[in-house]
Amino acid sequence: MEESKLRNLLESLTLKEKIGQLIQLSGEFYSDEEEIVTGPQEKLGISSEMIELSGSVLNVAGAKKTKEVQKNYLSKSRHKIPLLFMGDVVYGYKTVFPVPIGLGSTWNPDLVKNAYEVIAEEASAGGVDVTFAPMVDLVRDPRWGRVVEGISEDTYLTSTFSEAMVTGFQNDLNPMNSLASCVKHFVGYGAVEGGRDYNTVDMSERHLRQYHLPPYQAAVNADAKMVMTAFNTYDGVPISGNDFILKDILRDEWGFDGVIISDYAAIKELIDHGVAADNKEAAKKAIEASLDIDMKTNIYATQLEPLVENGEISERLIDESVWRILKLKNDLGLFENPYRSLSEEAEEEKLLTEDNRSLAREVVSESAILLQNNKNVLPLKEDENILLTGPYGDEKALIGFWAIYGENADVVTLKEGIEKVVEPDHFQFVKGTTISEDYAFLQDFGASKGKAQSFVMSDEEKESELKEAIRRGKEADTIILALGEHTLQSGEGGSRTNLELPKNQKDFLNEMVKLGKKTVLIIFSGRPLILTDEVEQVDAILQVWFPGTEGGNGIADLLFGKANPSGRVTMSFPYNVGQIPVYYNHYKTGRPLGTSTHTGRFVSKYLDSPNDPLYPFGYGLSYSDIVYEDLTLDKNKMQEDEEINVSVTVKNNSELKAKEVVQLYIQDIAGSVVRPVKELKAFKKVELAGNSSKKVHFKITLDDLKFYTKEMAYEAEAGNFNVFVGPNSKDVLQDGFELI
Repeated sequence: MEESKLRNLLESLTLKEKIGQLIQLSGEFYSDEEEIVTGPQEKLGISSEMIELSGSVLNVAGAKKTKEVQKNYLSKSRHKIPLLFMGDVVYGYKTVFPVPIGLGSTWNPDLVKNAYEVIAEEASAGGVDVTFAPMVDLVRDPRWGRVVEGISEDTYLTSTFSEAMVTGFQNDLNPMNSLASCVKHFVGYGAVEGGRDYNTVDMSERHLRQYHLPPYQAAVNADAKMVMTAFNTYDGVPISGNDFILKDILRDEWGFDGVIISDYAAIKELIDHGVAADNKEAAKKAIEASLDIDMKTNIYATQLEPLVENGEISERLIDESVWRILKLKNDLGLFENPYRSLSEEAEEEKLLTEDNRSLAREVVSESAILLQNNKNVLPLKEDENILLTGPYGDEKALIGFWAIYGENADVVTLKEGIEKVVEPDHFQFVKGTTISEDYAFLQDFGASKGKAQSFVMSDEEKESELKEAIRRGKEADTIILALGEHTLQSGEGGSRTNLELPKNQKDFLNEMVKLGKKTVLIIFSGRPLILTDEVEQVDAILQVWFPGTEGGNGIADLLFGKANPSGRVTMSFPYNVGQIPVYYNHYKTGRPLGTSTHTGRFVSKYLDSPNDPLYPFGYGLSYSDIVYEDLTLDKNKMQEDEEINVSVTVKNNSELKAKEVVQLYIQDIAGSVVRPVKELKAFKKVELAGNSSKKVHFKITLDDLKFYTKEMAYEAEAGNFNVFVGPNSKDVLQDGFELI
């Protein structure tokens, strides 16, 4: 629709019709009308008129259902303004890829962009217009369950994937295979105190701008069409009513003219936070902060009209929000075709295709991280006798918390993946133990106490399973232990203080390693777990996250050398929970361990734990022997209008081809404010043939040296800098230069 006609449409709307566009309801409001009145409508406290005027719907998908809802809605609409269908298509629709922390672990944004193009094609065929993704909160505290949706503890890496994911989803808004991207949760949500979901955030403006804002700015620069507000506070004000965050920064500084939507019921929660006395004040604060869509409350529906009529807010605020929503609907082509690319035929053709599965399998292989490989026990040989045991050995629930449209039935289990490689007479499986002995957390998801307990083995079953696992383990050359946390123990509301393997799994592992066989530990989780004990007990550790639909096939490819591990740590693995938060780009402090003039206990350290994590940022092994040599800078003094060319030679001293993540870090040795010990500034994932070498090149520009100075100016300061290049943030070659 031409912009002039869109303006005319806006001007023709009544105030009630405008407000309707600012309301998002869930799919239950679009089913049987009698059930609506006595159920969700009564519970929410919203009128039938506002239901018919609402502008968008949450988590309705499937071509048949979506078309039915849209058709029924338009039949009652005076202006025929289509509904927007939004959904949690975070990392997969029907073909489910690894959870986002696994996607980040690929260090391959181009591959992930391809994955998100597939997700968009599948979801748009099912009728989804907007996805609530990507989540680009900086994640440094693995106690927080939502790290499963995050990418990294590092700002630069998160920003790189933010751009790739938004671009992959939106695909120039091609009506046949795109989704509008709603980046979330703006902003600072990953810094909740104690890692407890929905908790308070308190940080300086410098910290906000330096570390937490850039991934969102990358999404906005990539033309993300929507931004979702976070549940947390910033500077004492919840984001959904925070005009400094939403207006001053997002709208005015960055020029974002897209739609801002609240997270679920977040406007009403301004009252719970204690910054709004009632619904009226909550509505006023949110709309004045330029928040456009109220997700799943009655606040805007009941309060905006009287606020305008009483002269407490200008109708212009409503008009501005409605314009942004109408413009998004127009950008998506909904006025010309309210159904876009949805069709049952397209669903048959585009969902879970062999090509989609093949790509998912490749992503699984690149997302897994080889953390340990003592005595080179991996890769395995197809003719050795293998016992697979543990609760994740034949588990279908590998798609994680937020793949709400995915089906466990479509998942390839680890057992199924191995069976495609190994002959039956060389392979055995015993479950051995359950994921946990306490499933009380399932009651939060509606399970009865009895149902939760039904997942626990009886004492007789435990004894029988253990005996059988030991018996078969004695016959095996290699034991694969498939262990991890429950898929519902991570994700939203999944904050935890104990990040070790469940006790029953640790006990089971203790018994199996007594057999003295080669042991491979495979960890399924949505966060870095604490593996300090297990490192000493097993030969190899492979972190596979929740790997999605093709999990079993992708892991089997790694176990048997059909793929060479290339995943790298994006979030440091703690040595113990007391270190948290622990991350690579920390400050030195005035008494840094190892370099301070002070000695003994009077430096920044723990008495009972190392400062360093168990596995640092950027870490990961491969089956190849990779060596870094000859770090070279083409100059050691740099003017502001110049750049420095950096090169390093990377050698593969093995027969196997490999993918190596070459990482460049910079340290500003002295600044007007404290600077990190090092910061990732560039990386390249390069392919190396067997027994080959490659010279890898980087460029350092003035932008790489900028930060928020003491005066809060974003600029570079003259001085000396260290340059580090290596396979991770710890094991690096070093050189330096001076900015003059």
